Amino acid sequence: MNIQTGFVLTRQARDLTSYSSPSKTLIELWVKTDTKPVQLLIEGERPVCFIAQSDYQVASTLLQNASFAIDLKPVDLQNFESQPIVACYANTTKALQQAKALLNQASITTFEDDIRLADRFLMERFIRGGIQFLGDITSYPQYQKITHAKCKAADFKPLFNVVSLDIECSEKGILYSVGLDSKDDKRVIMVGSKPEPTHEPGFHIDWVENELSLLKALIDWFQHYDPDIIIGWNVIDFDFRLLAKRAECYKLPFKIGRGSQNLYFRQSNNTQQGFVSIPGRVVLDGIDTLKTATYHFNSWALESVSQELLGEGKIIHDPFNRMDEINRQFREDKIALATYNLQDCRLVTRIFEKTHLLEFAIERSRLTGVELDRIGGSVAAFSNLYLPQLHRAGYIAPNLHPENWFASPGGYVMDSDPGLYHSVLVLDFKSLYPSIIRTFLIDPMGLVEGLKLNIGTSENQAVEGFRGGQFHRSKHFLPKMIEDLWAARDVAKKNNEAAFSQAIKIIMNSFYGVLGSSGCRFFDTRLASSITMRGHEIMKQTRRLIEDKGYKVIYGDTDSLFVSLIAPHAPEKANKIGQLLIDEMNLWWQKHIKETYGLTSALELEYETHYQRFLMPTIRGSETGSKKRYCGLINNDGVEEMIFKGLESARTDWTPLSHHFQHHLYTMIFHDEEPQAYIRQYVEDTLNGKYDADLVYQKRLRRKLNEYQKNIPPQVRAARLADEKNARMGRPLQYQNKGRIEYLFTLNGPEPKDYLESKIDYQHYIDKQIKPVADAILPFIGLDFESIIAPQIGLF
Repeated sequence: MNIQTGFVLTRQARDLTSYSSPSKTLIELWVKTDTKPVQLLIEGERPVCFIAQSDYQVASTLLQNASFAIDLKPVDLQNFESQPIVACYANTTKALQQAKALLNQASITTFEDDIRLADRFLMERFIRGGIQFLGDITSYPQYQKITHAKCKAADFKPLFNVVSLDIECSEKGILYSVGLDSKDDKRVIMVGSKPEPTHEPGFHIDWVENELSLLKALIDWFQHYDPDIIIGWNVIDFDFRLLAKRAECYKLPFKIGRGSQNLYFRQSNNTQQGFVSIPGRVVLDGIDTLKTATYHFNSWALESVSQELLGEGKIIHDPFNRMDEINRQFREDKIALATYNLQDCRLVTRIFEKTHLLEFAIERSRLTGVELDRIGGSVAAFSNLYLPQLHRAGYIAPNLHPENWFASPGGYVMDSDPGLYHSVLVLDFKSLYPSIIRTFLIDPMGLVEGLKLNIGTSENQAVEGFRGGQFHRSKHFLPKMIEDLWAARDVAKKNNEAAFSQAIKIIMNSFYGVLGSSGCRFFDTRLASSITMRGHEIMKQTRRLIEDKGYKVIYGDTDSLFVSLIAPHAPEKANKIGQLLIDEMNLWWQKHIKETYGLTSALELEYETHYQRFLMPTIRGSETGSKKRYCGLINNDGVEEMIFKGLESARTDWTPLSHHFQHHLYTMIFHDEEPQAYIRQYVEDTLNGKYDADLVYQKRLRRKLNEYQKNIPPQVRAARLADEKNARMGRPLQYQNKGRIEYLFTLNGPEPKDYLESKIDYQHYIDKQIKPVADAILPFIGLDFESIIAPQIGLF
């Protein structure tokens, strides 16, 4: 038996039933190695859940007459209420589910009954991506099968074979072609005959007779080129949903998995979201993976994202006529359609390369053990990391208790002091919530153990938290988990490993969100509140310390403080003050936490930015300072940059007209230039139609169009007009199922950009797009928008 090392691609568990032998479970792991893919088969792992020992007799009586076998075994574990625990072992997953239903009907609580068998198998062995294994080997041309497999954790970083897949089809879902872009092969499988004469497109085209032949050719391609990872754009809910449906229509087993296994597609009953399972292959959707990596785009259309990231888009740009053009190309110019098809594949490939998305997914899996294709997964990641340690400390995990959910306070947001300032410093606490967890030993098991202690009366006294929480000084895991991640991120940043660093940051920062979420089994308001309320305390005290130095804190938000130096300062002088402030603050916190709590501070205040000029506006129509909205001018080595947060220039629901006006107006005022003439000219040019190209609103439709019944916002009115026009012209409807609409305001109300019929309502844009921008800053220099433009408006 040779020991091998690899990386887990897919995991699956199922029950094996037989007439000649007892039923049992089978865990199937597909693993990427440096040589062949490996199918690991582990038989006979027993699914388990837990009950309180006080329920043992009732449970035993209840289960002894059941048609399935359950072994009840006392174990050296307890729950968070300190009750001794009995494990319920089953031979099959089905039997465990039946037992759970029977026990719950008798009001017996079962614990950890929702953990999938394959996940528990990997989690309890601390297998996070990398795996070492041995067993009985059977070799096949394209893979190895290992039975009676024994597995343990290993450190292994794979090099994956990746293919980008994209389909083209008719509006009725009839397949035209499939594009495939991988390192080893670039081709399009196209229904139709090769045209004569033809030019060479620079890639291979497989010409097939019909749709069924296309599906068979695709199966053959997967078996021959054998990719580990499939990427695409909306590839699960569109491409694979349709491929699975078309294969089902032909009763064709869609064997694109390894070991000639079938693709399995299902969809959620509630959200209609699709899920695809391909044994031995991972499917990563570009949209979902970018969102998991915390990317944000105004539009998630491939055209928009590729233009923003790559400066290049789809070959057929016009979304209105795209379907018509695809149909035309399929009839008349299949080479052009194949080129278009493969270009979409290449765009996705390049987006993944540009953003290091695959590396991000790999590192997240290596850090937490979640599947490569897991969307979101913060709760799963936390559970994977925490449960095995909890079990070894003698505890089982609690169940969800959403009915007892009591929200903890959010992050500290200070009332702002509105005004136009010179020299404002921004000081940030580095990863404030993780550093609070580290410093004050906040931990789910630590809370349970800490509550057993009396503060002040024991040598090993607890660390006091908030809302009745207190934490044990030595019995905890989370502070060390964060400390290790923190150190790993410092190394990743030093080595310029951006994907690794980003993965760690997201995981580390998610721990507070997990503990504050009723969707997490460890949720307890005492945990989350001990983090956020400690954050409030730290921010308020730091503000007092800074103001004692003679400066003024004009705003604070979660982990950032905005400090006015009162008078203008040259960048060099401001930087020295900023560095001195953070050194003094960090030293004060280290000393205070050591003297007050006997703990070591992990708090680290950093000097982030010096704004030479800074605007903190008021809430519109009020004298109260706004929150999360400001603008500042920074100067980096002589290069000036305007930073807008929360204001019109940073928001996509405001028009380019407002963006351009705001940027120029604020730049003038920050440089002490008189703005009256500019304002009057901008209004005049707007009224004269000079900026008509900048009047377009872009807004997302959050619901299906028919779900808007009572309050009909402008974007919905425009979308309905657009689809009415589409219907009259015989075009596909665009906005019935969410989407993004571009529209303008006319004298007859909002109208879609592409079907504009009425005259533009210029006064709307002056009142709603220009005036609010001006009103946010002009009062601070003693000016008034209406007074400035009054003579201008009278001319029109």
